[in-house]
Amino acid sequence: MKPIVAYHRVSTARQGRSGLGLEAQAERCAAFAAQNGFAVADAFTEVETGKGSDALDRRPQLAAALAAARRLRCPVLVAKLDRLSRDVHFVAGLMAQRVPFLVAELGTDVDPFMLHVYAALAEKERRMVSERTRAALAVRKAQGARLGNRTNLAEAQALGAARTAEAARRFAENTAPVIRQVRESGVASLRGIAAALNARGVRTARGGRWAATQVGAVLTRAGGTRASG
Repeated sequence: MKPIVAYHRVSTARQGRSGLGLEAQAERCAAFAAQNGFAVADAFTEVETGKGSDALDRRPQLAAALAAARRLRCPVLVAKLDRLSRDVHFVAGLMAQRVPFLVAELGTDVDPFMLHVYAALAEKERRMVSERTRAALAVRKAQGARLGNRTNLAEAQALGAARTAEAARRFAENTAPVIRQVRESGVASLRGIAAALNARGVRTARGGRWAATQVGAVLTRAGGTRASG
């Protein structure tokens, strides 16, 4: 069977929109590989946003996947195109890396030109949604609607705390599968898991490096069994 390198990504800001968590992406990529004569030789997992011109610099696992694919002379596989990016310029930059990409939802017959087309359509759709939202808000404002947060300070603080807690919970759910992979590889302690996450380039919710206490907090939020320190 031909080798292939899988790349999975969730964004702390937009992971809910894709409908694909890390485990679902891994399952889809594995099924695609099996159906098309590939064997997943390596897999890389990232918890990071896809926005910004420096997105590749902030996604070390994607850079590692590209390096592995060059070494193995094989493609990189993602479950959906937006797991790479919705930005056509970013996708074009990846194509310039001269590493072929396969997208499970698009099949094996999509060439680099069509990937550019799909990326351009996704970018345009994102821009149109943003423009429609702004236009709708402008109409409501013109009709006299009061926009923005009009709650009192205590309510606003409570709402902010709830949103922070929800964001932390979602991040924990997204990161827990990565931690589970580390534990299944034989790393038992929180300190060891933190070191493994740092080595993989996985960042904390605030973009920093992991410590044992942060691993424990993620496992607690995700409902997993805590490892020892």
